[in-house]
Amino acid sequence: MLARGQAVGPYTVVSIIGTGGMGTVYLARDERLGRQVAIKILNATTAGDAEQNRRRLVREARAASSLNHPNICHIYDVGETGGQPWIAMEYVEGPTLQAIIPRDGLPPRTVARIGAQLADALAHAHERGLVHRDLKSVNVVCDRESRPKILDFGLAAPLARVLAEQVTRADLSLDAERIAGTVAYMAPEVLRGGEADERSDLWSLGVLLYEMLSGSLPFPGSGTYDVAAAILERTPAPLPAPIPGALSRLVMRLLEKDPSARYRRADEVKAVLESLLDDEPVSAPRRARSVVAPLAMGAVVLVVVAGLTWWQLARARPISLGEERLVSTFDGSRRAPSYSPDGSMLAFAAPDAKGVDQIWVTSLA
Repeated sequence: MLARGQAVGPYTVVSIIGTGGMGTVYLARDERLGRQVAIKILNATTAGDAEQNRRRLVREARAASSLNHPNICHIYDVGETGGQPWIAMEYVEGPTLQAIIPRDGLPPRTVARIGAQLADALAHAHERGLVHRDLKSVNVVCDRESRPKILDFGLAAPLARVLAEQVTRADLSLDAERIAGTVAYMAPEVLRGGEADERSDLWSLGVLLYEMLSGSLPFPGSGTYDVAAAILERTPAPLPAPIPGALSRLVMRLLEKDPSARYRRADEVKAVLESLLDDEPVSAPRRARSVVAPLAMGAVVLVVVAGLTWWQLARARPISLGEERLVSTFDGSRRAPSYSPDGSMLAFAAPDAKGVDQIWVTSLA
């Protein structure tokens, strides 16, 4: 364990954030740029040959650092301390997705919104040849804007391979509870010893959507073997009735045992989820809708009558655009615009010349 104030490359350890399957994560300060970062020290147990693991880490970190997406945690740096490799990445302050899922699940509209963002992030990475291979609810953090961010992109290959091998052995050298937690998101073809690909990530996304909607995993079990057997042999329980049928069908298709029966691309999943966001979610029982429908129809009639009356009174007054000005020419500056309290300034998020997200402020005068 690293102590407070200890140096890791150009970074100074502030505190420990937590310990996971791949290693221990620390909050640190980048003394050069004066910003907080997360430092992950990889566990020695996830490494085979040390030199081979170091080369793999550098290669994967370099590839993952090329990703520039608002729903993917950015990787800044990579190095080695005391023979153990480390990664410096964006520090995302907020709870994990697992921590915010209530016992009975999240509202379908919230799940569709989060799912569309995660699918868009997967599509961005898949187009660049990167597969996550360990997508799960503890690897997604929700920031202050409730925006999900995927951690550890492209860095989970050895762990996934070790866990798949452990399932077929009688002795578990890793923590059984942690293995079961990760295996619960593994696609059947990976558990059988195959290589993870884009469709394996889509399976994990399906598990994640099921978990968000129901508050439980689709393939529960008392241990690693039970979970693996459920994934390989059983069909998940149907999602609760109030969940829209189209959303349930999407999740079940993502959880098809045969990879060819799933969606082929993450952007297809994103398109379906976004179309569901455009529709009114079906979240109330049929009996309640039968009572609400006449009242809603009456309200619509009143609104239409009032609107026509106003239009008759106001149609003689032309509507024109007063002024239109370009505020920023930054690529991606349309993200997260926010007025200052007095309305004189505008802040927005956009990457700088090195691709690192910054907050920019401009005067509207």
